[in-house]
Amino acid sequence: MNTETIAAISTALGQGAISIVRLSGADSISIVGRVFKGKNLEKVASHTVHYGHIFNGKENIDEVLVTVFRAPKTFTTEDVVEINCHGGVFVANKILELLLINGARPASPGEFTERAFLNGRIDLTQAEAVMDIIEAKSDMSLSLANKGLDGVIYNLITDLRNELLNTIAHIEVNIDYPEYDDVIELSTNIIKPDVEKLVDKITILLEKAQFGKIIKEGLKTAIIGRPNVGKSSLLNALLREERAIVTEIQGTTRDTIEGNINIGGIILNLIDTAGIRDSKDIIERIGIDKAKKAIELAELILFVLDNNQKLTKEDNELLEITKHKKRIIIINKTDLSKELNHHFEHSVSVSALNKTGIEDLELIIRDMFLSGEVNVSDQTYISNARHIAKLNEVLSSLKDSLQAISDQMPIDMAEIDLKNAWNVLGEIIGDTSSTSLLDELFSKFCLGK
Repeated sequence: MNTETIAAISTALGQGAISIVRLSGADSISIVGRVFKGKNLEKVASHTVHYGHIFNGKENIDEVLVTVFRAPKTFTTEDVVEINCHGGVFVANKILELLLINGARPASPGEFTERAFLNGRIDLTQAEAVMDIIEAKSDMSLSLANKGLDGVIYNLITDLRNELLNTIAHIEVNIDYPEYDDVIELSTNIIKPDVEKLVDKITILLEKAQFGKIIKEGLKTAIIGRPNVGKSSLLNALLREERAIVTEIQGTTRDTIEGNINIGGIILNLIDTAGIRDSKDIIERIGIDKAKKAIELAELILFVLDNNQKLTKEDNELLEITKHKKRIIIINKTDLSKELNHHFEHSVSVSALNKTGIEDLELIIRDMFLSGEVNVSDQTYISNARHIAKLNEVLSSLKDSLQAISDQMPIDMAEIDLKNAWNVLGEIIGDTSSTSLLDELFSKFCLGK
């Protein structure tokens, strides 16, 4: 167990009402006591707040409130002290500097949460949920993150591991006491059905995970089309602000312009791309290349066509390029005379300039990706990309085990894949995680958390 006392500023740096400087470790209370003038912190009760001042020698630094939390009933299970000072970059940094001089060391990103995990206060899924809460951008993403923090994901994975462990136990008994079971009967009538049930459960989890991932991370959404069809006007209409410059001059948008909107709980990470056409302008061609790259990476294409013009060669090329992507055809400029006479699947008519039809577009997006069936109270939504990747590994191992059984290979060969699946499930909750994995995960946290 790490015995060093760590300290960091836990609030965002900048001007504000308050800043919080946090310490965790065995010497937290004594370190703060060296610079705090007020009650003797060594003698106060746990979970109490105390008024006083922080001094650097005889120099009064700030008027503060100090909260003392004694182990083990703290976030890290260690002694924790939080100093509430006036908001401001200089004041908070000055107090932190004093604490470091008096024996604390700077905390690494996420180290408070990492200590909570290493000390058994939370599991790895709960630790990751802390960051998910901080990064939540919608009510639904916040609800999913809170379920992770409440231990829902931990319980789900633990139940799967227990089922798998029972199956492995059947095999171990057969290996140790082969006289009790016929190996073929054991494989076919006991092991195989159990593994098939697990495959079904994880398949359902992964099917639902696509919705959870969308809720958490949003959709990479590219607004595409040839020049002057109204892409930038559409971006402005969706964002409800004049983010992109709109003119009648073709090629006005020469680089990608980005923005985020929340549509019924779905975050669209919008990219307004340069109009795609043949161009000899070097700068415009760079923008066009970026637009083509955005199409490749996009999870949703908003393809804008001009209601006032017939399909062009460029339109047809873009229709072909995007035919295998999830896309919505947006027939823009419905306030002008109609020249476009085509029926497209997943299409909507709008006037981006007049901001009409935008709500219809938003409804199509929600129905396309969530089908109106997402219920965040469901306990089986996985939204973390790492968890999803690990579940895919588990599914692959379980299928390999089934294949070994079908090929009537020795039962211990099937067991190898089952044990691997059990270990990978353990990696999700941190039961079998490597030090390098933990370092990588917690390095993504903010300082002071």
